[in-house]
Amino acid sequence: EHKKDMDQFVSCLQSINELSPEARVFCLIHKMDLIKNEDDRNKLLEERTEELAKIANPRKLTVFRTSIWDETLYKAWSEIVYQLVPNVSLLQEKLAKLCKLCGADEVVLFEKATFLVISHAITSEHQDQHRFEKISNIIKHYKLTCGKTQARFRSMEVKNSTFAALVDVFTSNTYIMVVMTNPRIQCAAVRQNVQFARSYFEQIIKSKRM
Repeated sequence: EHKKDMDQFVSCLQSINELSPEARVFCLIHKMDLIKNEDDRNKLLEERTEELAKIANPRKLTVFRTSIWDETLYKAWSEIVYQLVPNVSLLQEKLAKLCKLCGADEVVLFEKATFLVISHAITSEHQDQHRFEKISNIIKHYKLTCGKTQARFRSMEVKNSTFAALVDVFTSNTYIMVVMTNPRIQCAAVRQNVQFARSYFEQIIKSKRM
């Protein structure tokens, strides 16, 4: 099976080199959960990365280890999407400014169809490193529920005694989430700031890479 995978990889590379020589190549080493020991996982990932790099040379690869049973698959795809977004540095910079303008703790930009993270900005650290995947799964399930009742998901607000969060359509291919812990900040004011920022961020995302 490993030989078959490598033969397919060589065939894909040949097609990429012929038809899309400037394309970026990402490789996902899947089912890593089957290897129980962390040191053994790291060793295998290193061996596979070296093997793939040797085959692809001089083309550079980005390699991820993944499993459907943890956050690694979501993180890998989010990283891939992030690297393919034009002007991502400018997008990150402006998202950080929007975060401060709203008085938010965190602002997250999700791809509209998959709810993969494109970019995010924070003003205070968060302990849960897997929160994006959890939030993505919650919203995707909620969208499915809306679909069953023939309702169309556009936005939602969540509020309790410790925080408030707004999820709303942002650009034509993104959703935005704004999280606030300051009780004096109203979601209505944040929604207004998001509305004003839409057209500007649409231009950034749709513009060619600078």
